[in-house]
Amino acid sequence: MGDFNSKKINKVNFGTYIQELPKREIGKEGLRKKILQKGNSWKTPFPGDEIQVHYGVKLQDGEYFDSSYDKGKPFTFKLGQGEVIKGWDEGIATMKKSERAIFTIPPNLGYGEIGSPPLIPPNSTLIFEIELVSWNSIRDISGDGGISKKIIKEGEGWATPKDVDEVLVKYVASTEDGKILSKFEDGIEISFAYLLGHLYPAMKKCIKTMRKGEIVELTVKPAYYFGNSSFDGDGIGILQSNSNLIIHLELISWKIVVDVTGDNKVLKKLIKVGEGYDHPIEGSLAKVMYIGKHEDGTVFERKGSVEEPFDYASKFIQFDHSFNSHERSRANALRLSCYLNNGGHQEASKMCSKVIEYDPCNVKALFRRAQAYLRINELEKAEIDIKKALQVDPNNRDVKVMYKEVKNKQKQYAQHEVKIFSTMLSRLA
Repeated sequence: MGDFNSKKINKVNFGTYIQELPKREIGKEGLRKKILQKGNSWKTPFPGDEIQVHYGVKLQDGEYFDSSYDKGKPFTFKLGQGEVIKGWDEGIATMKKSERAIFTIPPNLGYGEIGSPPLIPPNSTLIFEIELVSWNSIRDISGDGGISKKIIKEGEGWATPKDVDEVLVKYVASTEDGKILSKFEDGIEISFAYLLGHLYPAMKKCIKTMRKGEIVELTVKPAYYFGNSSFDGDGIGILQSNSNLIIHLELISWKIVVDVTGDNKVLKKLIKVGEGYDHPIEGSLAKVMYIGKHEDGTVFERKGSVEEPFDYASKFIQFDHSFNSHERSRANALRLSCYLNNGGHQEASKMCSKVIEYDPCNVKALFRRAQAYLRINELEKAEIDIKKALQVDPNNRDVKVMYKEVKNKQKQYAQHEVKIFSTMLSRLA
């Protein structure tokens, strides 16, 4: 058998080499296998996986007559789905990535009594040399074929998100013909609580099976599009009833959320992993910092060691006249950043408004004020500032990213309002 890398089968060596093969049975129906080159992994493919192989084939008493190398590309099929002869389904299921092997396939696992004229006569034993190039794992997520997951890139470790965790993802949703319906990619990411789900229910079902860094392609049948209804907004299209939804999804990371009380009434989201293994016990004297916020982000209480020094420093910056213009500008920028990072969004918007009053085209001030408005859910005001900033600087990437964030939040509120309105109507009916 010649080297596959030459892209040509050596017909003389092929027949001679086969005669010397030891008999190693696969199963109990006469399938034999001889490994020529070991694989570079311990994994083997599962039924349903998308397989790529190179192959050469001859009749047991004849010459080579077909090779994928002659065609210039590997052969692709789904394992165990009846797309190829039974000998292939059974034999390739035993192979590892990059493995090369010769299979002797009897008629009952090949083309049987009928054959495949004119190349394969009835009751022919076939000799295949097969190289397993690669495969994409495909899993039935829904259990009924409604959502299938093809793994494009394996994730890290073994951990997967739990029901209450907050996940961070990138995705592109499209029709089967490639029309984009919705996306968060190109450096833009979206986070949401797993328990609450997302616009596409299929994403919620799939994410629970994914590991950090994993990239997949979901094929979603109509029953799993949007639950009981579809949504048509900016960038979201309504699919045809017989069309599959395709979602390219990447799980960037997730924040662990712990159900402290066991009834989902008190949840702890892990923002930063602590040091060591010790925890305070009952009766311990603990020193903490905390910020109390409503669901809309409004701060109602703040305690700890950051607040007092910051308030003092703010007043110092405001009333100390020893700063030159450059130093004061830097100090005010830090002051604004502290407001935004510590929940002082109203104060931040007031600072930006003073700048905009004297310089209406200041892109940075418009951006920061829009950022503050977004944090307190003043979405219309945020959108106005962003549009003004884009008029001055149409290519500003940060402003464009925030514009998408505002539009997405507007969509979420619109969906929420539609749901509430539908519930009200159903109760009135």
